[in-house]
Amino acid sequence: MNNPLLSFDDLPQFDLIHPEHVEPAIDQLLEQASLALETVTAPAFETSWNAIARVLDVATERLSRAWGSVSHLNSVADTPELRAAYNAALPKVTEFYTRLGADERLYAKYKAISPDNLNTEQRQAHQNALRNFVLGGAELQGADRTRFAEIQERQAALSQKFSENALDATDAFAYYAQADELDGVPADVLQTAQKAAQADDKEGYKLTLKMPCYLPVMQFARNSALREKLYRAYVTRASDQAPEDSRQFDNSALINEMLALRLEEAQLLGHANFGSLSVVPKMAESPEQVINFLRDLANRARPYAEQDLADLRAFAAQQLQLDDPQPWDWPYISEKFKEARYAFNEQEVKQYFPLPKVLAGLFRIVETLFEVQIRPDHAPVWHEDVRFYRLERAQAQGAPQLVGQFYLDPAARNGKRGGAWMDDVRARWLRPDTGQLQTPVAHLVCNFASGVAGKPALLTHDDVTTLFHEFGHGLHHLLTQVNERDVSGISGVEWDAVELPSQFMENFCWEWDVLQSMTAHVDTDAPLPRTLFDKMLAAKNFQSGMQTLRQIEFALFDMLLHTAHDPAQDIMPLLNQVRAEVAVLQPPSWSRTAHTFSHIFAGGYAAGYYSYKWAEVLSSDAYAAFEETVGADGLPSIDMGRRYRQAILEAGGSRPAIESFKAFRGREPTLDALLRHQGMA
Repeated sequence: MNNPLLSFDDLPQFDLIHPEHVEPAIDQLLEQASLALETVTAPAFETSWNAIARVLDVATERLSRAWGSVSHLNSVADTPELRAAYNAALPKVTEFYTRLGADERLYAKYKAISPDNLNTEQRQAHQNALRNFVLGGAELQGADRTRFAEIQERQAALSQKFSENALDATDAFAYYAQADELDGVPADVLQTAQKAAQADDKEGYKLTLKMPCYLPVMQFARNSALREKLYRAYVTRASDQAPEDSRQFDNSALINEMLALRLEEAQLLGHANFGSLSVVPKMAESPEQVINFLRDLANRARPYAEQDLADLRAFAAQQLQLDDPQPWDWPYISEKFKEARYAFNEQEVKQYFPLPKVLAGLFRIVETLFEVQIRPDHAPVWHEDVRFYRLERAQAQGAPQLVGQFYLDPAARNGKRGGAWMDDVRARWLRPDTGQLQTPVAHLVCNFASGVAGKPALLTHDDVTTLFHEFGHGLHHLLTQVNERDVSGISGVEWDAVELPSQFMENFCWEWDVLQSMTAHVDTDAPLPRTLFDKMLAAKNFQSGMQTLRQIEFALFDMLLHTAHDPAQDIMPLLNQVRAEVAVLQPPSWSRTAHTFSHIFAGGYAAGYYSYKWAEVLSSDAYAAFEETVGADGLPSIDMGRRYRQAILEAGGSRPAIESFKAFRGREPTLDALLRHQGMA
């Protein structure tokens, strides 16, 4: 009765959840969900959408919310005890959802439901459900069905172990540098590193592989040997090339086994490879279409990338006396070249982006454009840095209407998975058990540097862009007006379209009239000078050719890995082949960046990493509509914001993404805006 994971009246009680709560709560909820499954699949049970939802969907939603809380804590507040509890429950949860998705009795019930008896949202959810039963193995029989279930359970365990190895390998590295090694490293990074060393009772400065430390050292440290030390540690994490004392985190065998299992899963379901299986619920029609799209974009970007590299080599030789730059030199050369060409650096810009000011500016543009208000709120949280907010919409009469709520966890720390992401806590749903409307709640997670010396956290412009990106995902989840849970918000949206709202929001980070309101120098409170912004804007597409090829390299490797690769073979020859085809800069032979490629091995993007570039075509074209209707004040049109909100955000997954896009834009998407935005038109 006192288990916080079994409380569903309001928000999760994150401050009260402990590892010992996981097993009893999940076991109880699994038992209830299994009973619900048996109830609705009984021959006498009513064959209707609403009747099944009232029993089965209510039980599985409670399970998913509790398990979501455990999974979230495992990502942002990892401890040995929580990890053990999570891993003990993972096979049981995986087994249930695999069994649910393959239950031929339930599949028969859904097939017997007439679409004529469903509303528009339910019809889309019903169509998706029938497709997902096939993908979930519901049509398999005998040994094939048993093997399919084994594959799902093993894949879940392998993905979790991959993620753990990546986190542990990152957290395990520390180098305590001396002051004379750190010439050029920004003062705030030094302060943080010195404080971290003191916390470990060590002399000097603790350098780690967390992004807020690693990236500025690579960009600004004049000591090439120091850059080499960090670079080698970073690109060999969780691999066979890591130091002997870190080889226990090697992901090599896990990668091979995951690829073999994915191929076997695809073949069980009648597909030649996992890439073919992966695109079934996506916008893309085939792996070949994706590969052709990526290669076409690579050909367009290559001349710009080659010029980027030629400029870098010339600058390195002439200004830095580096005639033979090494891989760990390129970030430093790039930063110095950008400073020389555009007369500013990231650290100068960073002083104007304190996190509180950035959030206020972000909230202002969201409130204006999407006609909502964002208010601080209170909720139990898992760390003192976490903030909680509510989205409201004003009503003609009475109190504002609650639209949704979200947690924001901005800071990097040990025990927290790297990167940035949005995840749902609960979805908007007109609940079939109570008839009440459940409002959506989201997690927004980043890994920014913490503030030092009593000052607020300072964000790089890339950090600002990341924050806007994740907030775009959050808006997609929170602003939906769909009442059917399975197609509400991001649910049911094709995976290669789900990045549209996130990448769309990034564009505002380059609009002067938006940006100036979210800047204030951390010491003087002065806004970002227009002259500095103009330099940033001039540098916006700095190395865009190389960056585009880098993303295509990841995406093409991912798709070929899941279509043309023999899982029994080492992945490195394929990666080298892709790099030879696409990249203009080759990494050293001992680089093993794929071993921490969590997107495709632990993050749901397997044979789907192309989605970033695919959706960027959509997001750039969508943003072009705002550029075409900008007001005299330089700010985006509120009318256009309303149209975008209604056509894209509010519709969620209730219709195919291409229909939502055409409802907003009035036509099919084109590549033109993407190329123009990246300076490659």
